[in-house]
Amino acid sequence: MRQETLAANETGSLISADRVEGTAVYNRAGNHLGSIKTVMIDKPSGKVAYAVMSFGGFLGIGEKYHPLPWGMLRYDRGQSGYVVDLDKKMLEGAPSYSASETPNYDDQAWGRKVHDYYRVPPYWM
Repeated sequence: MRQETLAANETGSLISADRVEGTAVYNRAGNHLGSIKTVMIDKPSGKVAYAVMSFGGFLGIGEKYHPLPWGMLRYDRGQSGYVVDLDKKMLEGAPSYSASETPNYDDQAWGRKVHDYYRVPPYWM
């Protein structure tokens, strides 16, 4: 039964979105930055556009959400988490929003701001 569950949620190179949520995010130095709150998938192309990472706060209070372009993340099996080339200081100045806000993910100007900040090409190009 365990093998069937694993196959439904994860293979050697594929993982279901619900298994990505909650996964830890580290920087290259191995420091824990946050965890994946959710992933945003582009409906027309099927590409994962963003991993929304929760960062900061205490017990959910003051927590910010950072949309990280998916191409920035690399999975590290040794850490059982994603690694990004960022530090906490860079995240503090990054595009983010609070739990009471809803960004307009359809707004390409907003998306370009996110991608420009992290210096990665937009997923739609």
